[in-house]
Amino acid sequence: MKFKPFSEKQLLTLSWWCDGSKYKSCDAIICDGAVRSGKTFCMSVSFIAWAFYRFENSSFALCGKTIRSLRRNVVTPIIPVLKELGFAVNDKVSSNILEITFRKRTNRFYLFGGKDESSAALIQGMTLSGVLLDEVALMPRSFVEQALARCSVAGSVFWFNCNPEYPQHWFYREWILKTKEKNALYIHFTMQDNPSLSVQMIKRYESLYSGAFYKRFVKGEWSAVYGAVYPFMDKQNMYCPVPDGGFTEYAVSCDYGTVNPASFGLWGKRTDAWYRIDEYYFDSRAKGFQKTDEEHYSALLELVGDRQLSCLTVDPSAASFIEVIRRHNKFSVVPANNNVIDGIRRVSDALKQGQIKICNNCLDSMREFSLYRWDSRGGNDCPVKENDHAMDDIRYFVTTILNGGNDEFFAIAAER
Repeated sequence: MKFKPFSEKQLLTLSWWCDGSKYKSCDAIICDGAVRSGKTFCMSVSFIAWAFYRFENSSFALCGKTIRSLRRNVVTPIIPVLKELGFAVNDKVSSNILEITFRKRTNRFYLFGGKDESSAALIQGMTLSGVLLDEVALMPRSFVEQALARCSVAGSVFWFNCNPEYPQHWFYREWILKTKEKNALYIHFTMQDNPSLSVQMIKRYESLYSGAFYKRFVKGEWSAVYGAVYPFMDKQNMYCPVPDGGFTEYAVSCDYGTVNPASFGLWGKRTDAWYRIDEYYFDSRAKGFQKTDEEHYSALLELVGDRQLSCLTVDPSAASFIEVIRRHNKFSVVPANNNVIDGIRRVSDALKQGQIKICNNCLDSMREFSLYRWDSRGGNDCPVKENDHAMDDIRYFVTTILNGGNDEFFAIAAER
């Protein structure tokens, strides 16, 4: 494997714990900043090397948002590098343990996913010599603090990396703003700190994001969100006519509501993109009456017509409507991935890259794109819960159909 020369910040991440370093006595290292800046790879390799420099026959934890994302971001990239450096790696996939040996020394690295509050129980009771928390800003505080509490061996160190979130985030306030108090080395990365990224690639990433996501993922800033959620959708060239000719595949995404509006989107796939070619939108308040589950199901049938669906995804909280669909035994249904903030980011990426396109006959989607706003009153990232029903069903389509589900599983629904 060939590497370009490391940048100054990457070299510091790789060597801060070595003899002669003025940071050797730090109790923690924090790397944050832009996407694709090389911080995760350098930290992962450095963590393994440090573990063998300081310990033998010891236990460590590698933690990610999920096991799958941890393997994708950390484990898979570093295993070939470790083998080239002379490490022997035994990946016990079924038990999520990496058993690594170097020059007759062996250490164990346990893999954990910190996806929600219940995850803290998974790591309880362990005794660790160190922990690496990848994407720490996406993990619940209870899991992170439980993982840190497990590091009771003398000389243990906390390793954190993440992309920025909002300025009121607990990790930013408790760790990044208190690095001296925590005796932590803080290294802030930008894309320019990754020599392997070309100028053209940096420009490509700069074009993918806008607003707060641009500040976070490109500039590496802990930035509050405000204004329009999708500000670039105010341009008419972001909408298109329904293409002539057929589609190779069809799918439907549903945000269900009785008192609140119900929004169903019909999507057609061509070689270049998925197109939102039609939609059903029913606002009971505007109409002055409510529809039953069966009436909404009839509207779904009318929207689909004689097309063959490859997938139908529905708001996971709409249990009664999901049951109606299953009872009719015409479509298989997949509960949607409902991570709002990550979903908004993915929708933004898909729209800007042209992976999905909104046809200009979808008037309610166009209306909501112009009205969908961040809630500036709260401390957390949160859109205003208004004019968001087509926005939600589009998000369900991207996270569950276009992106093939979440980090936990992949599901396909075919018409029976």
